[in-house]
Amino acid sequence: MAASPKPNRREHILQCLATMLETSPGQRITTAKLAAEVGVSEAALYRHFPSKARMFEGLIDFIEDSLLSRINLIMEEEKDTMKRCQLLLQLLLIFAERNPGISRVLNGDALLGEHERLRSRTGQIFSKVETHLKQILREKTLREGRGFNLDETILANLLLAVAEGRIAQFVRSDFKQKPTSHFNEQWNFIQQQLLQS
Repeated sequence: MAASPKPNRREHILQCLATMLETSPGQRITTAKLAAEVGVSEAALYRHFPSKARMFEGLIDFIEDSLLSRINLIMEEEKDTMKRCQLLLQLLLIFAERNPGISRVLNGDALLGEHERLRSRTGQIFSKVETHLKQILREKTLREGRGFNLDETILANLLLAVAEGRIAQFVRSDFKQKPTSHFNEQWNFIQQQLLQS
């Protein structure tokens, strides 16, 4: 009989870290607490990750890979400007809602007191999302010959700020205020305003 595959220890450590970020909001997570949660010694943790910063980088890599691969699918499969914007923002909100602990990393809350490089990395994720929004809005002008009265850079920033604000409310409410709550109604209002501009 073949032995069952050994679970990936690195992934297990990151899953435990994400769970602790969800179940202990506002508390600093030490490597000692994380090792106890994983069921290994601190030394064993460091065999898989040379530092706590690298553990957070593992979560940031997961965020980036998950979001950007799905954004690329949206860009390939959907051509309507408003629908693309809606799907992209919805992706951010659903991802945060399904991964409460990780949403604290995305929002920067879990990175307070950690290495500045980590906050910079999450900032880069939002910058990439904003760049995609700008591209979507600019392509409307190319496709339809008519753009918006407001610069696409300003509009992209506004749309991203809506999503970031919803994620911040989710984290601040200890995950009670769902980011997707009333999004469809809010999006319908935003879309009407955009199409009238």
